[in-house]
Amino acid sequence: MATMADVARSAGVSVATVSHVLNGTRPVLPHTRQAVLDAIDTLGYTPNTLARSLVTSRTRSIGLAVSAISNPYFTEILQGVEAAALEAGYSLLIADPHDDPGHERKVAQLLHERRVDGMIVAPSAHPHDLVGYLRRHAVPTVFLDRLIDAHVLDGGPAGREEGAAPGGDVPWYDQVCADGAGPTARLVTHLAGLGHRRIGMVAGLTGLSTTEERVAGYLDGLTVAGLAHDERLLVSGDSASAGAERAMAALLALPDPPTALVTANNAMTIGALSTLRRHGLSVPDDIALCCFDDFAWADLFSPRLTAIAQPSRELGAQAVRVLLDRLGEPHRPARTVRLPCTFVHRTSCGCPEQPDEAGRTEHTEPSTLSEKGTAS
Repeated sequence: MATMADVARSAGVSVATVSHVLNGTRPVLPHTRQAVLDAIDTLGYTPNTLARSLVTSRTRSIGLAVSAISNPYFTEILQGVEAAALEAGYSLLIADPHDDPGHERKVAQLLHERRVDGMIVAPSAHPHDLVGYLRRHAVPTVFLDRLIDAHVLDGGPAGREEGAAPGGDVPWYDQVCADGAGPTARLVTHLAGLGHRRIGMVAGLTGLSTTEERVAGYLDGLTVAGLAHDERLLVSGDSASAGAERAMAALLALPDPPTALVTANNAMTIGALSTLRRHGLSVPDDIALCCFDDFAWADLFSPRLTAIAQPSRELGAQAVRVLLDRLGEPHRPARTVRLPCTFVHRTSCGCPEQPDEAGRTEHTEPSTLSEKGTAS
């Protein structure tokens, strides 16, 4: 088996230079770097990652904790995380917290005990224990998709952490998410522009930042359209298909049910459609539908689903890049990165079929990502 010394002799460089090329610990001239890589390829040298981790205290591994991995949205995020991690030379350990606060705390400990260099976590609605553990052990972490703020510690089992603000920003962790409020408002104003005056919403699980932002966008859209808010038209589907079935049934039972609907994620879209079918109602003839979350088969439904598409893979890749920045510069200010979504115009909203079979797309926000110094 070839050794690092063999590579150094073949490339005509020192062992230290080979180490710098492998570990990225110091800049190396391009032609020297290429000579080392050629020698590695020729000799079939394989770095001893275990020995390297003992020396560097780094395992070059990332822990990923996201719930509902079977959900197409999180599956695409996983693909983005995996590709970016592999490109950077990191392996990935994956766990499903099942959106359970107690279990996600155990998952964080399990990943930490495997000595991952950092974690990417989509937190539950009540992440008090999770955040407390990550802070106590100073685990470099990026919160993905769902944001947290300092109030999650108030009254939680871990108590108020030293230095925690009474609310607002979290200066300890980076966060990566998609915009939620603006795109949801876009769906509402689109439906209002088609003449709908009673627009309902099946919202997600209470306590998640994604739910709060999309509900805020729904209310903003009503305001922009000059429509009154009827509290009965805003119902919770608990971010799940079964919950959305119950929520949709409640909306249909109203004396004056909505003529249009916004669903706040892909699972709830399926649940709402299931209930409408059981009631013998069709989309968009009986009720217009727009949904948050585009997915692979949305274009295959009849009618084709008008939706907000999140940049799922880029969210995962961006989370890896932000985490690697944190590992390289541990004391840099925390930041929140938001990526824009895309409005995908199809026919479930009641609009006629577009000439282009792929559907017409419009950006709800400029195509550049946004960044803040601390979480919002």
